Amino acid sequence: MSIQFVSASVVIPPADAIASSTRAPSHSLYTPERTTAPPTSTANTADSLRKLSVSVDEALKGNIPEGSEVLYEKNIDNATGRVTTTPIVLKKKTVLSGDVISDARVAIDSQYNKPYVSITFDSRGSRMFDQITAENVKKRMAIVLDGTVYSAPVIQERISGGRAQISGTYTLEEATDLAIALRAGALPAPVKILQNLTVGPTLGQDSIEKGIKAALLGAILVVIFMLVYYRVSGVIADFALILNILFLMGALAVLGATLTLPGIAGIILTIGMSVDSNVLILERIREELKLGKTVRSAIDAGYDKAFSTVMDSHITTLITAVVLFQFGTGPIKGFAVSLSLGVIINLFTAIIGTKVVYDYMIKKGMLKTLKL
Repeated sequence: MSIQFVSASVVIPPADAIASSTRAPSHSLYTPERTTAPPTSTANTADSLRKLSVSVDEALKGNIPEGSEVLYEKNIDNATGRVTTTPIVLKKKTVLSGDVISDARVAIDSQYNKPYVSITFDSRGSRMFDQITAENVKKRMAIVLDGTVYSAPVIQERISGGRAQISGTYTLEEATDLAIALRAGALPAPVKILQNLTVGPTLGQDSIEKGIKAALLGAILVVIFMLVYYRVSGVIADFALILNILFLMGALAVLGATLTLPGIAGIILTIGMSVDSNVLILERIREELKLGKTVRSAIDAGYDKAFSTVMDSHITTLITAVVLFQFGTGPIKGFAVSLSLGVIINLFTAIIGTKVVYDYMIKKGMLKTLKL
């Protein structure tokens, strides 16, 4: 990889530096390693523009002069994914840091259609880099961040004007990574983790438990109301409610559904619909009893007249649930599933289940009078 600068300089993050260096003859230049986020460290890992004082082979044997260190470039083979490293001897002193960088962006060479990184310095950085490049023509400069060498271009000539260009055998992704590293290094302060919060299964379990408690509390209040207001008929309605919940839990278990907060909300709504259906039927029966009909006749007439109203309300709710399931995502689908099952089961328990109980009690002579 060759790097050429055009009327400017190369950039280095605060944690970075520009350094002159030499490479081991047996290694080739590399392209930067792909990353998903810019590095986070700054001044404490800063490197520098460094002059070579010992060969790479000697440095790897431990003969590193004072004020120097060995860092590595990483190279990823795009075809095989194999990672190789190249050692470089650098001076530790930082001669140019990332706080003088104004911008670093990826551009496309119009002549060769190759990506390159365009760098812009501020006024102070422009003067500093002008002097650095004038004193180090034909020497390498290392762009270092977090102890990793991102690039080591050769200074071809003195660079003035506050702008530089890094070009070579970059892919678009590699050039983007280098630009991100340069921009990340321009942060004026180190990035520190002040707080780290993890939302895990414990929080989810706590929410589920609270949802279940709310559902149980609502069901208990509904049961008490029906008992007080409708007496014997309230007991039958409560029986249908309990049957509804049991059938719904069984259906969810058969489907292997996971109990979530939206699912609990669907169950609670089903409880409300179950009570609503029974209230409609009981009010119709009350009207028939006021007309002087017998208990059996009043019950039969009440169910017949309430049937269409109960059916219409459940069908419209079921259509809504189907639409939510079709076009909704995750939690919405869970709500739609529990609501759909609840609607279908409630039709059975409210219209058939309670009617069977009334018929059985009348047949056994247990319901000679009915007070509502």
